[in-house]
Amino acid sequence: MATFSSDLVQFQGLFQMILVLGIGGSFPYGFHISVINYPSVHIRKFINETWIERNGSPLHPETIMLLWSFIVSVYGIGGLLGSLCCGYLTTKYRKKKCQMCTNLIMLVAALFMAFSKTAKSFEMILVGRFLYGIGTGFSLNIHPQYVGEISPKKLRGFTNSTVAVFLTLGKLTGQVIGLREILGSEALWPWLLASSGLSALVQLVTLPFFPDSPSYLLIQKSNEEAFRKAIRKLWGEGDHQAEIDDIMKEKAAMASTKSLRVLEVIKERSLRWQLYILMTVMTTLQLCGINAIYFYSFEVFHTAQFEEHLIQYVSLGVGLCECLSSILCTTLIERFGRKVLLWGGYTLMCFVLALLTMTLSLQHQFFWMHYFSVILIFLFVIFYGIGPSGATVSIMVEIFSQSFRPSAFLIVGCINWMGLFVLGMIFPLIVDNLGPFCFLIFLGILALSAIFIYLYLPETKGKSIMEIRAEFNKLNFGKKETSVTENNFPKEQLFCTKL
Repeated sequence: MATFSSDLVQFQGLFQMILVLGIGGSFPYGFHISVINYPSVHIRKFINETWIERNGSPLHPETIMLLWSFIVSVYGIGGLLGSLCCGYLTTKYRKKKCQMCTNLIMLVAALFMAFSKTAKSFEMILVGRFLYGIGTGFSLNIHPQYVGEISPKKLRGFTNSTVAVFLTLGKLTGQVIGLREILGSEALWPWLLASSGLSALVQLVTLPFFPDSPSYLLIQKSNEEAFRKAIRKLWGEGDHQAEIDDIMKEKAAMASTKSLRVLEVIKERSLRWQLYILMTVMTTLQLCGINAIYFYSFEVFHTAQFEEHLIQYVSLGVGLCECLSSILCTTLIERFGRKVLLWGGYTLMCFVLALLTMTLSLQHQFFWMHYFSVILIFLFVIFYGIGPSGATVSIMVEIFSQSFRPSAFLIVGCINWMGLFVLGMIFPLIVDNLGPFCFLIFLGILALSAIFIYLYLPETKGKSIMEIRAEFNKLNFGKKETSVTENNFPKEQLFCTKL
């Protein structure tokens, strides 16, 4: 406790910047995932009323549903576009400037949402959702990289896991203000959709007072004076020479290496196992079953005979549970390490899914079985929040060095947004055909990922970026081919970008 208090005082600049980055980073992504479900009835009614006013006849229900589906899915299209542009733009114009431009996009989107009903234009909702998607596509790429680069080695796991905390906090906030009693009513739904602009405004006003990341200033800008000034502002006064030496070593190792494009990253032999790990953890995060759990929670709560008006509040409890477990992850990640939280979380989630499949299958035969299903839903969300939710981000940031990270996160963005789209398309079909046995698919994915991570992921806790790279070189080149220099890292020609 004393150590935490001293860190809180010494690194107060860092903690303040974590808060600012989170508010405009992963928070809006989580917010938009949850909030869009609440005004769905009101928006569909608004589309029909607008059409009647324009053309004198109502729309066919199937057409209304098609337009509503497009409003929901255009967010993912915008997110994919934002992710594709993010890598190039952050390399050229720096993350801080790009994030501030992202806030402007989010504010314009909020204005479209706020005045869509007044202007009697459902097209403005489409444009607003698309712009929100572009904004979150950028911020979801920038936030993990930025927050990982500003932290010292001993706090890197904590800072990286805050990305998941703000994401789940965004989900929870969307659930809370989406309630009918707050902004989820027919009169106030435009302001519900526009409320995301507040977080963008807060970040736009506060972010200019914070520096670019120290590693960016030194490695990519070669500005040692700004680098040391940023360290003092973020980490306070103290002996940070060991951390500075690690970043200096990374700069020296990257001296003859340019930033790689996506195809170059994919073809680069020295990054092969990093990409295997990256694709495994990101795909597992998408296909671990968390979306299926949220989907089935309504049915389980219904079967458990919760009153209709109470179900939304019980579901809110599930969201609160995920948020609290993500916060718990920030305290556990530096104690147990990333590897243990990942494979351990996957394993525990496997057991819960196996039991949940059984209880859901038997709930109509035994009246008390659905109460076990409710408990298992909460357990799954807890294990997800403590393990994969927070540790995945930390792994993604730590296994790539400064020069390769933008392209690697572009790949992450594509997997994330395409995964959301594909899952949204096929998940209803899977549920219709398999029912509760759909969890067995997610169980299999989790089991395979747990084995893979246990066998091949090097522990990154407490290691510098260069030490982590050395660990991966053993996998990428094997013991015979890992000829090392006096600094124990592969010779620079191994990192040549010519293909």
